[in-house]
Amino acid sequence: MTNHHSKRALPRGRAARAPRTATLVQRAFNGLCVLALLSPVVAFAKAPVDKQSALIAQGNYIVHRVGMCVDCHTRKDAHGMPIASEDLQGADLPFTPDHPVPGWVGRSVKIAGLPAGYTEAQLVTFLETGRTASGGTAHPPMPDYRLDEHDARAVAAYLHSLD
Repeated sequence: MTNHHSKRALPRGRAARAPRTATLVQRAFNGLCVLALLSPVVAFAKAPVDKQSALIAQGNYIVHRVGMCVDCHTRKDAHGMPIASEDLQGADLPFTPDHPVPGWVGRSVKIAGLPAGYTEAQLVTFLETGRTASGGTAHPPMPDYRLDEHDARAVAAYLHSLD
């Protein structure tokens, strides 16, 4: 008669792998716990942003949504809608003053790229002060913008990017 308790049979198959598998599962679980603790940091970390791209995007927003530059500087189709391929290329103005206005011009200039004769720095100064590169003021109906330096730099960077 053999004593079943004196000799232990070695486990075979799945039973042989069970302790090792349990250890691996525990390690994986521990790793997931660490990830869960760090996830708020990972989930809310901002991706690095290229400062120039952000500046150009802000300029695009100001030009198209705040300053509404397309209203005068982009040609319109027969329905009065801006022609995308003509964006900021200059256009005949679709309106005139009711009374004579000294210096009034009937056509806007091309501002895509940069206005003719302007450097980016000169355009920033114009947008901050209302003074042209030659020291004068813009012809009506162009408003005398008084943008802060950052917004003026954003507009100039955006327009320059359209070269």
